[in-house]
Amino acid sequence: MCMSDSTGDTVKDPEDWTTGDEPATGAQMSYLGTLAREAGREVPEKLSKAEASKLIDELQGQSGRVADS
Repeated sequence: MCMSDSTGDTVKDPEDWTTGDEPATGAQMSYLGTLAREAGREVPEKLSKAEASKLIDELQGQSGRVADS
């Protein structure tokens, strides 16, 4: 499944990433920590890249860091 972002580029669903099952990157975990603090949430210790990406999207929506287009 593919989604289109506001620029018209095709974005793959994290579930379809070939590396989606690998552990989340340090950058993902750091950003999740920031977003989670702002949202008053806890971040699970072990996340895959795909899980981290989905949680980032969820927390960005709650924090208002990414404006709706």
